[in-house]
Amino acid sequence: MLKEKTLSADLCVVGGGISGICTAIAAARHGIKVVLMHERPVLGGNASSEIRMWICGAHGKNNRETGIIEEIMLESLYRNPTKNFYIWDSILLDFVRREQNITLLLNTTCMDADVEEGSFSHGRTKRITSVKGYTMTTQQFVRVDAGYFADCSGDSILAPLSDAEFMYGRESADIYGEDTHVKVSDDMVMGMSCLIQGRETHRPVRFIPSELITKLSDSDVENRPMNIHSRSENFWYLELGGTENTIDNAEDTKYKLVPLALGAWDYIKNSGKCDAENWDLEFLGFLPGKRESRRMKGEYVISQRDISDNVVFPDTVAFGGWPLDDHYPAGYYHRGTPNTDFKTPAPYSIPYRALYSSNVDNLFFAGRNISMTHMAMSSIRVMATCGLLGQAIGTAASIAAKERLAPHDVYLSRIGELQSLLMDDDCFLPHFKRNISPLCQSSTLKGGDCSLWSGEDRANRIYGTESCGCLVPNGESVEYVFDSEVSLKSVHIVFDSDLDRVTLPSEDPCENEHVTRANVRLDSPQMYLPKTLCRSFRLSAIVDGREIELLRSENNIKRSHHLPLDLAVTSLKLQILDNWGESDETNLISFDFC
Repeated sequence: MLKEKTLSADLCVVGGGISGICTAIAAARHGIKVVLMHERPVLGGNASSEIRMWICGAHGKNNRETGIIEEIMLESLYRNPTKNFYIWDSILLDFVRREQNITLLLNTTCMDADVEEGSFSHGRTKRITSVKGYTMTTQQFVRVDAGYFADCSGDSILAPLSDAEFMYGRESADIYGEDTHVKVSDDMVMGMSCLIQGRETHRPVRFIPSELITKLSDSDVENRPMNIHSRSENFWYLELGGTENTIDNAEDTKYKLVPLALGAWDYIKNSGKCDAENWDLEFLGFLPGKRESRRMKGEYVISQRDISDNVVFPDTVAFGGWPLDDHYPAGYYHRGTPNTDFKTPAPYSIPYRALYSSNVDNLFFAGRNISMTHMAMSSIRVMATCGLLGQAIGTAASIAAKERLAPHDVYLSRIGELQSLLMDDDCFLPHFKRNISPLCQSSTLKGGDCSLWSGEDRANRIYGTESCGCLVPNGESVEYVFDSEVSLKSVHIVFDSDLDRVTLPSEDPCENEHVTRANVRLDSPQMYLPKTLCRSFRLSAIVDGREIELLRSENNIKRSHHLPLDLAVTSLKLQILDNWGESDETNLISFDFC
């Protein structure tokens, strides 16, 4: 008989993709014990070296996602200048392992759950008490007892294991009043992809295909032209399986996707039409990247109308902005354009009520499996958005665990606290601003102006601003001076990380936007941190007539610092020493306190 061990936690997160990573880190940083269970040897899900889809999110001026996902991106720009996928995997691993409150279970497949039935708060009828996983490397079962669970698995594995309500397939236009061509609801979804990547070399490289590849003709690529030289070519359209069940038939579909991917490489190398003589196959994915499967049913179901009509939710905890990018279920064999591309009013609001179960008392979820229609999912599913959703539920779970609340209770009585914590942690919530204390607003500020305590941590069309913060000469300080001693509970600092990424080295926006790369050209640039970002600074205060140092960084790679304090001071000073560029001034976006 195989061994079994038991772990206990406040929160168990199932799935270690981008949403699961952000969920676990947010919860751990807010002081609760977390177990993160992931069935693969590396973290990252679709963004990992096993699948290699780059992380997309909201588009448009200053709409880049911040919070934990930006923290990860900036460290990758610093530590991984060549966009090496294995270094990227290690960065994700480091982010999780740094958190003392996280117990990480890799190579562990969630396979069972213990569920209580009864009459729970707000009409819920089920409650998960534990989940069971199998770790293949140790040949051991592990049971995780927890007060709360978060399904960040993509496929919503906790739905069948706990009988959580879920949705699958495409809704007809009349159900939610959506702008969709689907007239009758069906069980079709977007397909899966096994990606390829190429590397340009200095000499010709032969490719001799197997007889088992899917041979492609000129007519096959007519609506999906391949350009190995383009920095934006990531072969996402090598897609199949949407006409079948993407969970039940995942393995069968893989045996079609791999020959299709090799057929695409054969066309690139041997058709004579792609100028690819010196290119070698750098990567072939054998683990299909999924776009859609089960979607959990929550307190609220987000629809395409909510997105297109730019509904502002009072319980906004995240935002989206990717187009309504609906892929036809037949995938590569759909004769015509492979997807829709309808713009959204970026940034649009995403409500908290879509992130917890309608019938399971203690179940959160984040990622492409949240409570939304198929059409809404076509926009929300991208990974940077999913990271924001993860940070939102991780923070919500910390509130719930500390106060023994159901997820819905957080909505009823703690939504303002949740939103404040998210904004303090550098998450942008459209149409919301951080609350700034009256004392901060009325204090004497030297070396800066009132834009530093506006509660707006970025320029954005929501605020009607083109710029944010003020330029501080390197070596000089911004200082709050008080007439008498005041008590500080926290200090909030936001630097300029160039959210539009215009100070990075490439002339191609796609190259600058992503921290991973599709194909490696001979002239692929080495990346570096945004030149606008503050490199070194010193935060100090006058306490009992003497200056004490509160925080100092000689090698800052973070956009935001939120420092909890319990201190009585007569002044608060931030000295900017230099930045990562060559400018004599550094843009400071926010510097305030409460």
